[in-house]
Amino acid sequence: MKVLFAPALALALLAAAPTRAEELVRLETRPGVTQAFWVMAPEGSPKAAAILFAGREGVLNSATSPDLHNDNFLIRSRARFAALGLLVASVDAPSDEATGMVQEFRASAAHARDIAAVIAYLRQRAAVPVWLVGTSQGTVSAANVAARLSTGGADGLVLTSTIVAANRHSRPVASLIDLAAITVPTIIVHHRDDACVLCPFSAAEALPPLLTHAPRVQFIAVSGGSPPQSDPCDALSRHGYIGIEDEVVGDIVNAMENR
Repeated sequence: MKVLFAPALALALLAAAPTRAEELVRLETRPGVTQAFWVMAPEGSPKAAAILFAGREGVLNSATSPDLHNDNFLIRSRARFAALGLLVASVDAPSDEATGMVQEFRASAAHARDIAAVIAYLRQRAAVPVWLVGTSQGTVSAANVAARLSTGGADGLVLTSTIVAANRHSRPVASLIDLAAITVPTIIVHHRDDACVLCPFSAAEALPPLLTHAPRVQFIAVSGGSPPQSDPCDALSRHGYIGIEDEVVGDIVNAMENR
């Protein structure tokens, strides 16, 4: 693993969260391919690390922007995770998928190889458990990495607003990833009123029995929040936990601690 670039301090100005410094890191993960991610550290020693996978195409614009601004639930909540003691890595699409990650790439061995390097980097930074945390299409990435990496993998998995239904552009996580191959504690978070057609709550409730080799599976159902400000499958809706970010992040970190 070769660190190619690790400068750029940027201020993360997030509502209801403290301002924290971030560094942009680029690793050479495959021949001719780099994986970029922003690292945000907590005050004091971290108690765990979290690798965040945004939804949609997973593009965070590290190639063109020195700092990170994104409405995605996990990305806009990254300082909340750091405030609760986590070392946070917000993962961009790799350089060979710079225009956006399709589901097939998110479910690929190449993607898992890229994230294995991020896991190793975080373990060099701190000897703490590393969790994969995905939301929406990012759940394909997180589940794929958890299923594929039997060695050098993460210590836990969090799936929020999981893709559990299909349309002509998308397939559910369970049809893309061998969920029975996941052998780490798994936390599933879903909003009872998620109106995204790809994420019906009733289908999300059917996920835990599919994780037959996970040592622990916890399903967290949440409700409430602020009035939606985006389409049902976009970030500022029930799908993105608008108005209950603190509650949801707190639930996730508490569940991590009870792994």
